[in-house]
Amino acid sequence: MAKVLIVDDEKDIADLVAYNLEKEGFDTIKAYDGGDVLKTVKTQKPDLIILDLMLPRMNGLDLCKTIRANPETAHLPIIMLTAKADEVDKIIGLEIGADDYMTKPFSVKELMARVRSVVRRIQERSKESARETFEFEGLKINYAACSVQVSDRPVSLSPTELKLLFFFSRHPGRVYSRDQILDHVWGDDTFITDRAVDVHIRRLRSQIEKDMENPRYILTVRGFGYKFAEIK
Repeated sequence: MAKVLIVDDEKDIADLVAYNLEKEGFDTIKAYDGGDVLKTVKTQKPDLIILDLMLPRMNGLDLCKTIRANPETAHLPIIMLTAKADEVDKIIGLEIGADDYMTKPFSVKELMARVRSVVRRIQERSKESARETFEFEGLKINYAACSVQVSDRPVSLSPTELKLLFFFSRHPGRVYSRDQILDHVWGDDTFITDRAVDVHIRRLRSQIEKDMENPRYILTVRGFGYKFAEIK
């Protein structure tokens, strides 16, 4: 079963989350201080992080950015768990690479559902054929290796950004609404709004597009949604 790192300076909350994850068969690791997290990630190699925003020594946003900047951990899924409920904080969390965001007080049942959804996506990715690749105008994707290059330059994407790119590149030319993208990429257990689709696509474009205002891969279809460019 997947290994989950729970990072929260409130020991009672970390224990509660760990208890419920372990009941569902997950292995858990707990950390109460932001300064210990990067070492724990390197030594314990978790499959998923539940990360509090307000932490001693190093806050959750800085940790998330550091994890995303390291090629060895850039694809590690992160669910942000925080007392801050402001929309701006949520958007910042998503823009720096968090895959999901929950505010305290939270429903344990809902958190478990989100963890299961993320783990299911990890498992689905691992089933991709090792020989399955995609190339288009300088963009190279190896689905099995979860690797992306643009003009022979490696690009580090979050798990959600990878899932979005994989989905669009497998269906070039077809237009999808935000609701359809939520269904296909986030699945039935999604608890996020269609605004999150725009945030993640903007982050994806910032990584793979030379000119975000005139993208050549992920295109906006005004009044409806998004599509991958037509392949002729």
